[in-house]
Amino acid sequence: MPIKIPNNLPAVHTLEQENIFTMDEDRAYAQDIRPLRILLLNLMPTKIVTETQLLRLLGNSPLQVEFDFMYTATYEPKNTPQEHLVKFYETFDAVKNRKYDGMIITGAPVEQIPFEEVAYWEELCAIMDWSRKNVYSTLHICWGAQAALYHYYGIPKYPLKQKMFGVFAHTVNIKEKMLFRGFDDVFYVPHSRHTEVRREDIEKVPDLTILSESEAAGIYAVIDKKRRHFFITGHSEYDPLTLKAEYDRDISQGLSVQVPVNYYPEDDPTQTPVVRWRSAANLLFTNWLNYYVYQGTPFDLNKLNDEGELNGLFGDGI
Repeated sequence: MPIKIPNNLPAVHTLEQENIFTMDEDRAYAQDIRPLRILLLNLMPTKIVTETQLLRLLGNSPLQVEFDFMYTATYEPKNTPQEHLVKFYETFDAVKNRKYDGMIITGAPVEQIPFEEVAYWEELCAIMDWSRKNVYSTLHICWGAQAALYHYYGIPKYPLKQKMFGVFAHTVNIKEKMLFRGFDDVFYVPHSRHTEVRREDIEKVPDLTILSESEAAGIYAVIDKKRRHFFITGHSEYDPLTLKAEYDRDISQGLSVQVPVNYYPEDDPTQTPVVRWRSAANLLFTNWLNYYVYQGTPFDLNKLNDEGELNGLFGDGI
């Protein structure tokens, strides 16, 4: 089944070349079913790249998904053409009176800045508070996860002595649960960050459960008690060459950066990177969309509330 995206979005051409089924607005409106409504708050500087990465993964679901794109009004993006923002993106003021089945808040290259000093911090807090009443399930990625854990629960981030950079092995702490259904015992996830959240801080919060972690990279996936908010510290959505692009950029700027771990054969950056995370990434996003959005959200989105009382299809599972 397709993902429904705006007519003429640049990602369409790339996705069609990869045989991922997309459907433009005109064709989707002719169908007599309700698509899932997903809001993407894109905080990444290269927004078109991030759109394509996430749409690629969510396009593998048998569900029809309708996307809206949002950026912060309090910070003007410098790496995305203004005409693209005007054509495809909206600000919070434009979407705040709508309700959504799901929402994704991306990472952002601001992790070394204190939360309160980020230019759009107050706006982001308002968006996160709004999402608790107007979005059924929210997926927070990398810095977006750190920001949400700090805003909701006061969990701090800590600077790392060395950038967490590469592809790391992970395990599932709670097996046979829906977010990681179908995962191998060991699976791989890319990470690219200078800060971390720590197990001991999360374990102090009764409303949070650690679902997955890595011996080398630390906490990976956390879920809240109501099973409506997910905090993912890695970048499962990354393309095969994303870490390479980051590494080449840093080297060209004269920065001291290590070769991404477990990424190049024999850690040789002249060789082609090996993709180890694609299947796990597809499962992660498909499982979230299916089990935590589609099977829980009400047909009438106006019935959404902030108490999580509409998730009866979940039973006692996580």
